[in-house]
Amino acid sequence: MNSEQFLQLLRRDGFPEPVEVQQVPNGQIGVHEHPFEVRALVVEGDITIVIDGLSKNYKAGEMFHLELKQPHAESYGSEGVKYLASRKQ
Repeated sequence: MNSEQFLQLLRRDGFPEPVEVQQVPNGQIGVHEHPFEVRALVVEGDITIVIDGLSKNYKAGEMFHLELKQPHAESYGSEGVKYLASRKQ
């Protein structure tokens, strides 16, 4: 998926304009949750998200989705990660 396709999907589903998020190489964030739903498109690098003990890695061109208040952990690859994230209240 490219960024234009991602933006069209967000608009169709009522999500606001995304913000760019960048995380450091080999970084990680332990289990946490957000007070919003997230749809994100990885632009560079990669991110691994763990939900309910299941780990999934996302690379450039792939989209991930987090439900409202969904507990998850994150870790970032050797190049870090840059992604576009839309947060829906």
